[in-house]
Amino acid sequence: MIPVIIQAGGEGTRLRPYTTILPKPLMPVGDMPILEIVIKQLKHYGLTDITITTGHLAHLIQAFFGDGSQWGVSIKYVRENEPLGTIGPIRLIDRPATPFIVMNGDILTDLNYLELVKYHQSHRQKLTVSVYEGKVPVSLGVVGFDADHCIVKFEEKPTLRFWSSMGIYVFSPECWDMIPARKYFGFDSLMAEILKNAAVAKVYPWHGEWLDIGRPEDYERASRVFEVERGRFLPETAV
Repeated sequence: MIPVIIQAGGEGTRLRPYTTILPKPLMPVGDMPILEIVIKQLKHYGLTDITITTGHLAHLIQAFFGDGSQWGVSIKYVRENEPLGTIGPIRLIDRPATPFIVMNGDILTDLNYLELVKYHQSHRQKLTVSVYEGKVPVSLGVVGFDADHCIVKFEEKPTLRFWSSMGIYVFSPECWDMIPARKYFGFDSLMAEILKNAAVAKVYPWHGEWLDIGRPEDYERASRVFEVERGRFLPETAV
């Protein structure tokens, strides 16, 4: 069985004042907390061994989800006594013997988690990063020019495209070894270690939907999308 570690210890500062009384993973999207959507998706794909890392307002998360039996999963908890970054909390968990999923607890996506795991296992990399093509509109006329200052290109209000991390990864156990114990350690630090050690890391491009709820406008959009396309995020049939 593939273990899943859900990171849910952040303070959600960009969503204040909502997150002063409610941890971000408990923010409602539609009629349920976004973390409940995530857990139902994992159950759909047969991923039932879940550990949640907690910090800010941890007692509320644990009180709501309990041992996970209500959703047909098994949930354990570890708690950050001090902030450990986006990756550091993983070292609070015993070293897994198999590849394992690490993900944020505030993501709305229709990602197929089993296909992600299969991709990781078939390519034998140490780390797989799910990526999504982001689009950023530029409200300016963009000029390109050469070394002699001659204009060679002009675009009126272009849209920039880039691949960004979805906050969903598959780690091989060796990645756990790269994380220092009880120290602040972000995903950028892990990537630096991966590159320094020439460990194989690959991306898994996802062409479906992906939204986080980090900012008020993102949260509002995720709520609208979920209401319209609920079945896309909560498949009714079990795998």
